[in-house]
Amino acid sequence: MALKSMEMLSKMRIKPVSKNPSVNQRLFSSVLTCLLTLSSLPAMANDPWETANTRIYHFNKFLDSWLLRPIAVGYNNFMPAVVRQGVGNFFSNIDDVNVLANDLLQLKLREAATDSGRLIINTSVGFAGVIDVASSVGLSKNEEDFGQTFGRWGVGAGPYVVLPLFGPSSVRDSVGLVLDTIFNPIQYHEDDSLRTTLLVLGQLDDRASIIAMEGLISGDEYLFIREAYLQQREYLVNDGAYYDDMDEF
Repeated sequence: MALKSMEMLSKMRIKPVSKNPSVNQRLFSSVLTCLLTLSSLPAMANDPWETANTRIYHFNKFLDSWLLRPIAVGYNNFMPAVVRQGVGNFFSNIDDVNVLANDLLQLKLREAATDSGRLIINTSVGFAGVIDVASSVGLSKNEEDFGQTFGRWGVGAGPYVVLPLFGPSSVRDSVGLVLDTIFNPIQYHEDDSLRTTLLVLGQLDDRASIIAMEGLISGDEYLFIREAYLQQREYLVNDGAYYDDMDEF
């Protein structure tokens, strides 16, 4: 599996959360506003494994700097924008399978109806999702995963952890990641070479999509990414109803 260095950015789908720019803009604005508030206060993250996490973070960054980022830069430079958009749409459509499953597990029936409609329309009329027809008819993409589902039903995030290759996570989200992988339809393609190609291409597309946003990181990169990741996950678990800890001060 290709690494996701610049980890928080790729987790934020900064890996954009949505192919809809307005959704990403609202999310980025919320997270960055929170970070500016937190920057003047001591870090409050649950990070008991910080020493090990920091080492894994630097390992991921080293691999990214020497392997994935140069390939992603070349991908952006030489691949036409319309092709990159089609690739992104294709993988977004595959992700809608996982999103739909978690809509149902969270009893979000309205969102499930929207996401099932997206999946049907884009898979058929949109040529396996290469063209995002659903968004053009008002069916916006939602963002759900198993980590969010666990959080929805009261499972705490647990300690922060940096996973080798995968980047920032928590104990809860690490378990969710396993289930997200199981629910990825690409994993069940019978052709091993095609399956591997698609998995690698998906990670490359994710990495290439965040290059322009790397400049958002400032100060201590590890702390910035940790706080941004945790705040972003809280934002998603609470469906944007962000709880501001600063109200207690």
